[in-house]
Amino acid sequence: MSSISTTSSTASANAELQSAAQSIISGSTGNSSMDVSTLVTALVNAKTAGQTAALTAQQTSDNTKLSAYGALSSALSALQSGITNLANGTTLSTFTATATGSGLTATAGSGAVAGSYSVAVTQVASSQALSSAAFGATTQLGTGTLSISVGGKSMDISVDSTNNTLSGIAAAINASSNNPGVTATIVTGTDGAHLVLRASNTGAANVINVSTSNVTTDNGLSSLGVTSTASTTGGQSTITSANSSSAWTQSAVAQDAEFTVGGIAASSSTNAVTSAIAGVTLNLTSAAAGTTQTLTVAQDTSSQSTAINNFVSLYNTVVTTMSTLTSYSSGASSQGALLGDSTLQTIRNTLASIVGGAVGSGSTAATLASIGITLKGDPADGTLVVDNTALSTALTSSQATVAQLFNSTNGIAEQLNTSITNFTQTGGIIDTRNTALNADLKSITTQQNSLALYAAQLTSQYQAQFTALDTLMATMNNNSQYLTQLFGGTNSAGALATNKA
Repeated sequence: MSSISTTSSTASANAELQSAAQSIISGSTGNSSMDVSTLVTALVNAKTAGQTAALTAQQTSDNTKLSAYGALSSALSALQSGITNLANGTTLSTFTATATGSGLTATAGSGAVAGSYSVAVTQVASSQALSSAAFGATTQLGTGTLSISVGGKSMDISVDSTNNTLSGIAAAINASSNNPGVTATIVTGTDGAHLVLRASNTGAANVINVSTSNVTTDNGLSSLGVTSTASTTGGQSTITSANSSSAWTQSAVAQDAEFTVGGIAASSSTNAVTSAIAGVTLNLTSAAAGTTQTLTVAQDTSSQSTAINNFVSLYNTVVTTMSTLTSYSSGASSQGALLGDSTLQTIRNTLASIVGGAVGSGSTAATLASIGITLKGDPADGTLVVDNTALSTALTSSQATVAQLFNSTNGIAEQLNTSITNFTQTGGIIDTRNTALNADLKSITTQQNSLALYAAQLTSQYQAQFTALDTLMATMNNNSQYLTQLFGGTNSAGALATNKA
């Protein structure tokens, strides 16, 4: 393409030069004045057109290759990102956890092991809620200090004439920067307004205690004292009010979740239980209380199949991208930007060798073909195709083969990951080619600047020379016309001959 462009530019410059030469001939014969501007432009173009076209063609070629390497790097990076969890073994360590009843769900994560577990739930964890006796909504309860503790943390609320109503006390509790984990609301019933305190966290240890001190004016403030006691046997919390005639009530108890796993007793302060089964989180709701269910932990073959199919799709994108960049069509005006490029060929061969190779040796060697992934019908195509029936069978019946094929040490995904890093990292073969192309572009820019300066100098020089020539020829033409008028020409008599006659 660059040869065609250079030839075209040279032909155009020659045509301009011929036109300018005709201008000189016409000017010298007196038919018209010389077109200095066109002549100068033609001469400068004739001097620089070839080099200009060659530099432009090389610049276009370099930029095209940079774009091509960018497309290749993008496809490689997408593949690398998509196989991360296959390369590090995370995907093959995914499990599902399914319970047979209601109120119990589970998620399996790192460290989970396939198995079946009997889970019997006695009670679920809950947070304590206390309601005070009824007071008037605007009753000023007195002044003093209200101390509230939850789970071993406490705060003091100063009660004075600005906040000594139930709503004022509730607002002060919620606004405190030292709040230990309790929220306060006002619930108004037919008997009056009640202060309701609720612990933010579940569990028997998170009981609420309220005490008063420094009470100077008492119109019910001291009645807000209450002592809560957590059960030590897995039961519910109990309370004792400071004033039995204005007693608190416990509308929700503080308790731990109590359950057994395979007959082994366990408890948890929350309903998201992470300590009972390794790698498994049990999630309990009230519907699970009083039930015995079977929890099955199994390989998540659906997610694994999706990840493997995604790997094949991303790999095929890389292969297709490389095929486009090296495409060849006889007679076409342009070919693939990296046709015959040794860097791309190295990458192509490396990737093909990995996906076509085996992990392990001898009779225990595992290949992609052994789990239903093979080359497309035409080997030259290079893309992979998945037999999902065979893959599903491998995932359910030959997990050891799949695990070997995608192990985190020398599995196929890890080999690809390592190779792609080597290709795309700073100092890698793609970066090296990009560096060389950018250096060439910088050199081309320098040459173009020098050429532009040279063209400007030629233009100035030719402008002066041919302006002077044009002036000289105009003078000569004028003299010729005068002499012809005076002495006569080929077909006429001059003024002197006429006067003589």
